[in-house]
Amino acid sequence: MTTTEAKSTCCAPSVQENCCEPTEKTGCCSTDSSSCGCSAGEASGPEVAADPDAIRETVRERYAAAAESVAGDTTAGASCCSPETAVITPEQRAVFGSQLYEKDEQSELPDKAVLASLGCGNPTAVAALNEGETVLDLGSGGGIDVLLSARRVGPTGKAYGLDMTDEMLALARANQAEAGVTNAEFVKGTIEQIPLPDASVDVVISNCVINLSGDKPRVLREAARVLRPGGRFAVSDVIADPDMSEATRADMQAWTGCIAGALTEAEFRDGLAAAGFVEIEIEERHRVHDNAVSAIVRAVKAA
Repeated sequence: MTTTEAKSTCCAPSVQENCCEPTEKTGCCSTDSSSCGCSAGEASGPEVAADPDAIRETVRERYAAAAESVAGDTTAGASCCSPETAVITPEQRAVFGSQLYEKDEQSELPDKAVLASLGCGNPTAVAALNEGETVLDLGSGGGIDVLLSARRVGPTGKAYGLDMTDEMLALARANQAEAGVTNAEFVKGTIEQIPLPDASVDVVISNCVINLSGDKPRVLREAARVLRPGGRFAVSDVIADPDMSEATRADMQAWTGCIAGALTEAEFRDGLAAAGFVEIEIEERHRVHDNAVSAIVRAVKAA
């Protein structure tokens, strides 16, 4: 936290410097303090990690604060866990965010769409999108992947962005207007209950979002439901090492940082197969944590 950032009243400034560390969280962010941005949904332990609603609310708060920060609200998330710390740290910028896109891709888009990129890869680079296809981005955030997809599928195609966060949806729609993209649509909803009809899209993409869900099997089933037979699943996601500790998996701060919620490769393969996918491929790209990697995950909905 820099000296110019506002401090939360939930704990002493000296503690706020590292209050997002699990060992400091209890002392800094008491669960009965409404003045601290860290408090809501931040209790740790297996009982919280197992509660999809608690996970969803924690994720929503973090990404809402990030959207407001990018949109220019300098007071957003002014707490002992600022949006910068809670969502992506300076150290993580080498493996998360807009630097994973080519310079010419970034130049196509509004600055705020690029700034709001918090993913672990570039799914549009591996989805092999074709003219006229319909694409759905799960957890579309500031809209970077939706806008890039819309241009790739052309005027006869369409790109949907799905997000549960009002602040991110507002930012994405503003970025869409600035970019002049007309064949995109941002809709509100959760990735566990996609508000689109059965067999209505050709490609499902996502960028470091599925690992944030508290009910990943349902996400994969929903992705299969909205895909047409033969439709493609092409996402970037965080894959946990098989030996990730239970302490890391249970910690909610790590969850919103895309680590604790990640599936192992075997778990991801099993979940895709159970949802009706075939031709499953998982390719590791770069390490994002001592216990996790970024990977490209591809599959095809069985005909």
